[in-house]
Amino acid sequence: MAHISTLGAGIFTYLDIYTGTVAASVDTASEFAGLFVTANASDVKRLPSVREFPSIGTPANIVNVPVYGQNTSSQVQGQSDAPTLEITVNYIPDDMTDFHTLIGTEAAFRFLMAAQSCGLTESLATASTALSYGNTEFYFKGKIEAILVNPALTDATTATVTLSAQSDFFGPATLP
Repeated sequence: MAHISTLGAGIFTYLDIYTGTVAASVDTASEFAGLFVTANASDVKRLPSVREFPSIGTPANIVNVPVYGQNTSSQVQGQSDAPTLEITVNYIPDDMTDFHTLIGTEAAFRFLMAAQSCGLTESLATASTALSYGNTEFYFKGKIEAILVNPALTDATTATVTLSAQSDFFGPATLP
């Protein structure tokens, strides 16, 4: 299929984590897609009950440089820092057990935005039976660095899941 083509498609956004062995040589969107398309369902976990996703992608690589005698700084191209990604989830301890065990373990991550709701096994279909509706994906290697539980007396208990990026972001890509 093609990329999503409507503004409202972001409401069907998922974070999938491939926990199988990821070769160091996986460094293109198609190689990351291959991990997820050919994966056993037991090797992929979908983060449940997401309330809020962070911005995804490569951050700007602009550095402000003060210049003596000028009122404003100059901007030059520099090296961008990998972003820290914080995802807020509705915290149900039983649903999050597998994710607590992944803290500190490198894995492949996939942000999947789809034009309609899709189940995990549907998004792991083989290339010949991939999603039949618009979808856009971003991939990266990273780690779950922390899961902080936020108890609340007047709202649902939430947790902040902090991810670190260990590679560049690959995408936008789309399943065929």
